[in-house]
Amino acid sequence: TSAGRETRVAALTFGEAWPRLHAQLVARTGTDPSEWCPSRTASDPVRRLRDYFAGDLAALEDVPVETVGTPFQHAVWQALRGIPLGETASYADVARRIGRPRAVRAVGLANGANPVCVIVPCHRVITSGGGLGGYGGGLDRKRWLLAHEGALADVAD
Repeated sequence: TSAGRETRVAALTFGEAWPRLHAQLVARTGTDPSEWCPSRTASDPVRRLRDYFAGDLAALEDVPVETVGTPFQHAVWQALRGIPLGETASYADVARRIGRPRAVRAVGLANGANPVCVIVPCHRVITSGGGLGGYGGGLDRKRWLLAHEGALADVAD
């Protein structure tokens, strides 16, 4: 399920997670994201998602997003977009990348609050020990996404 504002993707989640994300976005924005129109631009994110799942892994690299969150969350989400395809980073790595090395748990919370899954690749974040950690879309999906991107070899089960 997706929602967009003007030419940017503001929300993207797996279908069963939409009710929770919908409620969070209503609370944060005061508007109903169901009424936001899916973005249809030259960088059509729907087409680009299809391309990604069909094997064009770079298709999502520059899809514009407009996330609603705190400055800290924005810093985390921007850092997530900097994790290269085929690679993973730990929560501690992300905390260091944003200049807040002691904020590992807060990074985990911001990662879990990511409103634009897959495009903002929260699935690329793993534990410091190399384990999968958590994923709002379920660990089977996280495992699949990492395998699809060629990063699963970096992850302990």
